[in-house]
Amino acid sequence: MIKRSLGDRYNVLLASNAVDALNILNQKSVALLLLDVTMPDIDGIEMCRTVRSIRKFHDLPIVMLTARDSLVDKMKGQIAGTNRYLTKPFDKEKLLEVVGEFIDQ
Repeated sequence: MIKRSLGDRYNVLLASNAVDALNILNQKSVALLLLDVTMPDIDGIEMCRTVRSIRKFHDLPIVMLTARDSLVDKMKGQIAGTNRYLTKPFDKEKLLEVVGEFIDQ
């Protein structure tokens, strides 16, 4: 859904796990990172912390897209360093709006 929603306007790179995502971040020029809390290997919160701990990614916008919508989950995301936290289901227009806030500045 994310690639379908964003692919017409943005170049979307997909990773199936945290290791692949980190490899992409290190090899490509990435303007925004979209994460899900539920990921294989390490969860999106830990991935966010890991990315934030790497100096060159300190200012990289990170948006969490997840079905987890409890206040505790949202606070964990904020503490980990997410810039925005969107809960599923979300519509295409909302996703485009949030992505545009960071990329189309």
